[in-house]
Amino acid sequence: MTPLFRNLDAFDILFRNYFQDSSVFEPADDAKIGHPVDIYKNDEGLHFEIAGTGLTKEDIKINIEQDILRVSYDKPQNECCEIDNCHYINRGIARRSFNLGYRISSKFSLVDAQAEMENGLLKISIPFSEEALPKELKIK
Repeated sequence: MTPLFRNLDAFDILFRNYFQDSSVFEPADDAKIGHPVDIYKNDEGLHFEIAGTGLTKEDIKINIEQDILRVSYDKPQNECCEIDNCHYINRGIARRSFNLGYRISSKFSLVDAQAEMENGLLKISIPFSEEALPKELKIK
């Protein structure tokens, strides 16, 4: 095989897998783009930063059900620009509905969670629960 076609076998496998339903590859038109979310943990607890470009704090709903944190936004059906008869030349800002759900470990206290919206970024902080904090055991 010539050097030019050395990697053709790998390309052939990738190309065939693209069209197979049982493949781990997803066709580009079926791929779902996840909503931008950063999740991190530090000494204070668990933190979520959720992108909300163009949204206000009134637009977003946060629900806590047992050990589930749910964050959602429902895009209005007939959203266009504020001016009637608008025709977009470019739609670069995605304002899609989202419904995010996260099961939170019992070592975090969902009851004490706090949320704030700042510059289009929803920040949710969930502190450690009292039971999860380190304790010193007294020797009898």
